Amino acid sequence: MPLNTVRGPIELDAMGRTLMHEHVFVLFPDLIANSPKSWDPDTAVKNAVAKLSALEEAGVGTIVDLTVLGLGQNIPLVQRVAEQTAVNIVAATGYYTYDGLPLYFFGRRFEIDGTLAPTMEPPKTGPDPIVEYFVRDVTEGIAETGVQAGILKCATDAFGMTPGVERIVRAVARAHRRTGVPISTHTDVGTQSGLLQQRVFREEGVDLSRVIIGHSGDSTDLEYLETLLRNGSYLGMDRFGWDLRGAFEDRVATVATLCERGYADRMVLSHDACGVVCGPKLMPPDESADLPPQPNLHWGHLLDAVVPALMERGVTEEEIDRMLVGNPRDIFAATSPY
Repeated sequence: MPLNTVRGPIELDAMGRTLMHEHVFVLFPDLIANSPKSWDPDTAVKNAVAKLSALEEAGVGTIVDLTVLGLGQNIPLVQRVAEQTAVNIVAATGYYTYDGLPLYFFGRRFEIDGTLAPTMEPPKTGPDPIVEYFVRDVTEGIAETGVQAGILKCATDAFGMTPGVERIVRAVARAHRRTGVPISTHTDVGTQSGLLQQRVFREEGVDLSRVIIGHSGDSTDLEYLETLLRNGSYLGMDRFGWDLRGAFEDRVATVATLCERGYADRMVLSHDACGVVCGPKLMPPDESADLPPQPNLHWGHLLDAVVPALMERGVTEEEIDRMLVGNPRDIFAATSPY
C-alpha cells in the first residue's frame, strides 16, 4: 500500500533509509505573531532545504516529521521545502501536550451534547471532535492542503497520564484503529511513561506492534526497555545527538546490547532534531537563557558517527539496514483499520 508523503503517495520500496522521528520546523506561532521582525519564512525554508539536501547526499531517502499541533505545525511551509528536495517527508497528526487538554477542545462539549461545564471526558453522545480532527487529517488532508498524515503522534512526559494527556492518547488510539496509520509517541524515561501509554493503548484495543514508543533511547534501563519490547511495541532510539539527555556512548551501547539480544527488528533510529526552530529571541544573546548547545544534534550525526560506532560494537550492516530501512517499511506496511 502506498505511503502518503507531503509531495503525495510513494511506494514503500521508495522510502530508502528512513529517520523516523524528526522535525522540519518547530514554530511558536503566538510569539512569532507578536515579534514579526524575528521571523522570516523565506530564510527558514532556505535553511531547511539546505539541511535536507545534505541529508539526501548522505543517503537518507525519507524523514518522518512528527511536528503536530502544539509544536507549530505548518504544512504549507513544509510543502515549500518538499518542493525543493528529493527527500520524502511524512507528515503527522496528533497533539503535543504534557499536561492539559488544548483549550479549543476543552470547551467543545456544549455544542455537541449540551454539557456546559468544560470537561476532560469525550462527549456522551455523538463523535469525539478530537478523534474526528485526527481522522480527517489522515483521510482528507491537513489544513485543506490535501497532504494526508501518514502517522499519529501523542506525548506523555514527567507529569504522567494526566486527564488531558489521557484524552489525547485515547483519541490517537481511536483514530489509529479507524485509519490504520501507525502511532509514534514522546515519552519521559525517568517516569517510564512508555508503560503508561501501552496500558491506555491496550485498553483501547490497539495492536501494540503498530506503536513506536519514542525517546526510549534516553534510557539505559534494559529491564524497562525489554518490557516495552515484550509488550510488542517498537522502540524509538531516536534522540542521537541529545547529549544533555544521554551520553553518546550510553546510547550506542544500549542499541548494541539490544541487537545482541535479538531486538534489531524492533528498533528505529533517529535524532529528534529540528531543521529550523523559529521563535523570537526574548533577550539579547549575551543575556540569553537558552540551553547549552548540543553540537551533535543535527541530521548528519546518525550516519556520520552513530552507525560507525554501532558497527564497532558488533552491530552488523544487516542490522543497521533493518533499523533504518526494513523496520520503517514494515511499520508503514501495516495500515489496515481494525
